[in-house]
Amino acid sequence: MNDSVFPDYHGGSIVNLMCSILSAYGGQCGDYPTLEQLPPAQLAETPNVVLLVVDGLGYDYLLRRGHGSVLHQHLLDRITSVAPPTTATAITTFLTGLAPQQHGLTGWFTWFRELGSVLAVLPFKPRCSREPLGRSNIRAEELFAHVPVFDRLPVQSYSLCPDWIAHSDFNRAHLGKAKLLPYKDLDDCLEQIGQAVRAHDGQKYIYAYWPGFDRLAHEQGVDSDATSRHFRELDAGFERLLGALAGSGTTVIVTADHGFVDIPAEQTVSLDAHPVLKACLSIPLCGEQRLCYAYVRHGARERFEYYVEQHLSHAIELHRSETLLQRNLFGLGDPHPELLSRIGDYILVMRAGYVMQDPIPGEKPPRMVGFHGGLSEQEMYVPLIHASL
Repeated sequence: MNDSVFPDYHGGSIVNLMCSILSAYGGQCGDYPTLEQLPPAQLAETPNVVLLVVDGLGYDYLLRRGHGSVLHQHLLDRITSVAPPTTATAITTFLTGLAPQQHGLTGWFTWFRELGSVLAVLPFKPRCSREPLGRSNIRAEELFAHVPVFDRLPVQSYSLCPDWIAHSDFNRAHLGKAKLLPYKDLDDCLEQIGQAVRAHDGQKYIYAYWPGFDRLAHEQGVDSDATSRHFRELDAGFERLLGALAGSGTTVIVTADHGFVDIPAEQTVSLDAHPVLKACLSIPLCGEQRLCYAYVRHGARERFEYYVEQHLSHAIELHRSETLLQRNLFGLGDPHPELLSRIGDYILVMRAGYVMQDPIPGEKPPRMVGFHGGLSEQEMYVPLIHASL
């Protein structure tokens, strides 16, 4: 795995960033140290901490396309996301302070042995259904069993997210005692951050999530003109935010859940074109299109490995799941009790320039240009942007 980047859980990942925030308020982080670049004592000196997560804004993009921007001017360093570097897994880390090793959500499609079903984690619905499980009296709070990071902080907390996901099952399960602030657009988001900072004189933690960059990078490509225009809008908004918060005793941190790579459609590996391989699986591939979990039928492992080696080694690095678990791909310390069941028998790490699709009947994979979830530098490294006001 010479070209693969593993998360730096020993002091240089988004997990460690959350440990710095928690430790600044006296919280505990278990097996994880605080972030080397942002020690807790530095955060504890300021009344307000704002964490703005820009979905999809990778470190690579900021260097290549954002040079000279206000965001770039405040770039402190690069840090890693978690594995896989994808929203369902990384946002859960921001909302719980836990690595995937402990929170147990391992990708967009995750097998839940407890339900005998593959779930699309963020919309909280079975892969074969459009109905969220909440409508069947299955509560995300009970199924995930996470303690929100907001409940681990002894200060007033705020959670800002788009109004169309603010009251989702996933979001409610991770809201805890934070005050929910839904917003309509980027200007509304930034304005509400300012209002939260000025809400009272006590210490505050303000978490804000912005998904617009991710949407455009998926649809148009991370290197598209549309994504570039949106980045400039983000940068201008960030500059306005810094001006509005000047002198307020606020630390603003901007980072992301993952970066992006653009991949041409002709380099999509469809499992439908490989029926021998597909017949080896007990359930459809889970995880992400750039990092997949394969659950292999009893007695089919040798055939599965041989087929990948002979026919798909140009596109796939194949690993036993337990091997990568032991190499701390998902975190440090004691794992979530269901972690091993949620990463399958094998992990298919897609090589540069390739994605995998394994659609189920009636499912049309979205047509995308930009992808994430793999272990490339572009996907794994995210910026650590910092401003003290």
